[in-house]
Amino acid sequence: MVELLFVACMVASPDVCEERALQFIDITTQTCTMGAQPRLAEWVGAHPNWRIQAWKCQNTADREIHA
Repeated sequence: MVELLFVACMVASPDVCEERALQFIDITTQTCTMGAQPRLAEWVGAHPNWRIQAWKCQNTADREIHA
């Protein structure tokens, strides 16, 4: 499984940010990377009070766990 990880920050309060993820089953990380911007634009369109600060695609098996 591949996920598109991104950090979304509130437009009105740029210091308020959250990590988000969109998960995909049958794509590669390269396909995720190539298609990320339209997916992120779609997300921002549905969440107009947020902006994307950073993003990356990765295999879920590579996810870092923070305790």
